[in-house]
This record gives sequence, C-alpha cells and structure tokens, in this order.
Amino acid sequence: MAIVKHIKSKNANYTDAINYLFYQHDEKAKTLLLNEYGQPMLREEFYADGLNCTAETFDLDCFRTNRAFNKNRLPGEIKSHHYIISYDPRDASDCDLTGKKAQELSLEVAQKMFPGHQALVVTHTDGENHSGNIHTHIVINSVRAYETKKEDYMTQASDFKAGGKHRSTNKFMEHFKKEVMAMCEREGLHQIDLLSPSPKKVTEAEFRAKSRGQEKMDKINKKITAEGLRPSATTFQTQKDFLRKAIEDCSRKAQDFEEFQSLLLENYNISVISQRGRYRYLHPDRSQRITEKALGTDYGRDHLEELFSRNEKGIRAEKEAAAYHSPETDYRRDPLAIFYYRTQLRLVVDLQRNVKAMQSEAYAQKVKITNLQQMANTLIYIQEHGYDTRKDLSAVTSKAQEKLTEAYDKKRELTEKMKVLNSQIHYTGQYFASKNIYAEFLKSENKKNFRNMYVSEITAYEEARDWLKDFYPDGKMLSLKSLKERKRKLQGSIDSQKTVIHNYKNHCKELETVSANVDAILRRQAMETEIIHPRITEHQKPQKERKEESL
Repeated sequence: MAIVKHIKSKNANYTDAINYLFYQHDEKAKTLLLNEYGQPMLREEFYADGLNCTAETFDLDCFRTNRAFNKNRLPGEIKSHHYIISYDPRDASDCDLTGKKAQELSLEVAQKMFPGHQALVVTHTDGENHSGNIHTHIVINSVRAYETKKEDYMTQASDFKAGGKHRSTNKFMEHFKKEVMAMCEREGLHQIDLLSPSPKKVTEAEFRAKSRGQEKMDKINKKITAEGLRPSATTFQTQKDFLRKAIEDCSRKAQDFEEFQSLLLENYNISVISQRGRYRYLHPDRSQRITEKALGTDYGRDHLEELFSRNEKGIRAEKEAAAYHSPETDYRRDPLAIFYYRTQLRLVVDLQRNVKAMQSEAYAQKVKITNLQQMANTLIYIQEHGYDTRKDLSAVTSKAQEKLTEAYDKKRELTEKMKVLNSQIHYTGQYFASKNIYAEFLKSENKKNFRNMYVSEITAYEEARDWLKDFYPDGKMLSLKSLKERKRKLQGSIDSQKTVIHNYKNHCKELETVSANVDAILRRQAMETEIIHPRITEHQKPQKERKEESL
C-alpha cells in the first residue's frame, strides 16, 4: 500500500537535498559515498523532475525566491517540507510498477498539491537500506514562488498567495492522502485507507530506534556466538513493542478492565489507567505514560473493551472448546486440528550455554523453576494429544510442515492470478480513459499535428488496445466494474490464505517447541540414568533403548 510521510526541515542549504536524492549515501553515517577519485557517486537508478524550476537548479531557485520575498532568514524558520510517497513492494511484481511510472504518478500528485511552489521530485527504486520498495521524495521550498488558485483546503491567504509559507495542516494532509489513494485506485495499485487511524502505529522515530537497537544487538550477539555461547535474545524490542505484546497477551484473557489492569501489572509490571476516555500505559523503565494513540487503535480503549466483552461472553472459549474438546474431533486421525488450541508452551532453556544464567545465580534458579514447569506442560501436551513415541511426534510435525508448504504454494498461485487481474484492470482503465481522444484522432484532418498534441494519450490507447487484443482473442472484454469485483473476491481469498498460513506457522512452531522440549527431557533422563547406573549389562540395553524411544 502507498503511504505518505512528512518531514519539516530548518536546513537553509537546499543543496543538501539535491546531494542526498541524487548521490549514493552511507545511510548510517549520513555521508556521501565517494569513488576512487574522491567524487560523489550517482545513485544507480533514480528519476528526477523539477516543479516551477529545474531539478539541477532547485537550490538556486529556492534561494532567489526567499531573497525576493525576504523570507527564511531566521535559523528557527522552516525552510523546506519533505514529503515521501512509499509504494507497496508488491506493486512492482503484481502491478508492473516501475520507477519511471512512479515518477510520472508522483509528479502528477505534486503538481496538484504544490502549485506555485518550487519542488524537487525524485523517485528511488532501491528503498531505504536497499529494501526494494519504490518511493518518491517531494521536497518543496516553504515559500510559494507564484500565486495560485484557492483550493478548499486552503484557509488563509498565505496558502495561495505568492510569498506565503506552506502549512502542512491536518486538512492539507487529509487532502494529500485522498489524492494518493485516488491515484492508487485509478492505477490498480495496492492501497489501504490512509484516513483511518492505524491499528498498529509505528512512527519514523520508533522504526529508526528499532533499527539502531537491532544493529547493536547483532554486534554483541556475534561476539557471544564466536565464544561458543548462545545469546539470550536475538530480536531487539522497543518499549512500545514490549507494551504491544503485553497488551495482546493480557487482552486475550481479561474479561474487564480491572482484570486486564491486574494481569498487566502481575505478568509484565506494566501500569495502565483509564483517563479522559483513553488508556495510558506506564512501561517499567519509564517515568511518563504512553497513550494508546502512540501504539495504535488495536491497543485503545474501544477495541480492548470490545475484546473484554467477547471474552466475558465466552465466545473465544466456546470456539476453542468446539474445536478441541468436541467428541467428534479425533486428533490421531486429524493431528492438524490441534493448531486451534492455544498453549503457553515455551522452550526449555539450556543452563549450560545461557550467558545470563552463568552471570546470575538468582536468574539461573528462576530458569530452573521455569524449565520444570515447561517440562510438565510438555508432558501434559503429548499425553492430551495421544503421542506415544518420538516417532509419532515427528510424523505430525512433518505433516504440519507439508500443509504449511501447500498453503504457501496456494498463496503464490492466488498472487499470480492477482498480478494478471491487476494488468487487466490497468489496461482496461487506460483503454477507456484515452478512447475518446483516439476517436477524435481518427476523425481529425491533420493526424500528424493531432498526434503531436496528444502523443501520450494516443500512445496509451494503442498500448492498452494491443495488450487487450492479445489477452482477449475472442474480443469479448470484461467491464471495469466486473474486474474490480473479481479483484475484491480474489483479495478476500488471498487474505483468507494468509490466515491459514499464519495458523499453520503457529502450529509448526508449537510442535517444534514440543519436540525440542521432549529431546531435552530425554537427554536429561539419559544423563540421570548414566549417573545412577554407570554400567549397563547386555540384557538391560534393549530395555534402555525402549525407554529412550518412548515418551
């Protein structure tokens, strides 16, 4: 889905924007990369245009405009606004989006949103840290160079008069997001509702903090692994991530706010209060509370109270009971039915290789108690599901992994269908959008001049016509309305398949945890047997082997 970001800048050196957008950078150090001759290296692929200026003279034109209107003289003034339109990575594979096409679409949006402003519009195809998603940077001078027509979202004279300063108000951002959504809808690109609050809100600052934390943790873990030890954690977690995971866990069990409050405090040492119609959370390492607005709507009062109500009515319990405890459910015949059952199983920790346990005797004691609990949970699990031997458990695990592979294959098949359908929608829309112009072209007396005047529209029509002829040999085209309805249904199937994959992944992870715990228990039994009976006679060996094989 295409998303929109906005960044304000007080940097008076507009050349820095050109250097960042045109040349390769070390993203961590924020410095230019130089070749062997000490010269900056151009980015491998980018597309650049200027609005009310040329891309190469953007900095000089902004300086002249500021001087002409005597604006942007003070250090504290906002000199430029930086907007980013990030397209969904799937648009490249599913919708044939290219950097050149994204540049054309984004330039069209920039012309609508920033009339009268000098703007630098640059599209990159590599994504941040080479993530691969296509995105466009729109950097505008905060001072408007030319007067423009007043739009509905413009409430003050400075919003459309020459010399006025750009204001990124809520009304403007709403209008901007509507334009991006309409553009994506018209072009058949993946898109979400940008106007609705995000279920899980991750700000730019949190994203970068997580990246820096993960990088630091990876360096530390690399040293620990080199010494033959196992790191206690491999994924960096921000304070907000910690809160989200804790809220998700406790909200599954709580039936009202008081119980939710108690579970958070008891299990995660998180304090939560309800104030002014919102939930406010206090992380154990913070002195100020974090509001639900900073976490996302899934962690807010309205959403959680709905969950509490459902839990109280026993809807979740009834579903699990029907799927797991029904007399008709035979887990020996259908082992995969167990993935509807949610357990609290965790891996048994190897104290001999755990660095934190070596450093803290209290932590080691806590881990020992936890290990005993997980061993007991594991034994209960295998008894409830009727697994008599390690071989039975391995067979079920293999079957679950096969089902997961099949689910992935099915999703890939549906995704390929979606890619073809998006092409149909794209070219059908392009065909009808330029059909009238082409009809006038056929009727025109001077076709050469007419083509020169409407070259893009005529080219678009001919491209769409040729593609549709190849796709529909019988000439019977489907309407745009029916194609969009098919896309809606197909997207529903893809979403359902994602849910299936998610369930199978959870099930496989659960079985892998059980298998690892069983192996840990068997190793422990073998060690204890060796200590008590160091010598085993020949007639005892078959009995020992049977014991190790049995669960």
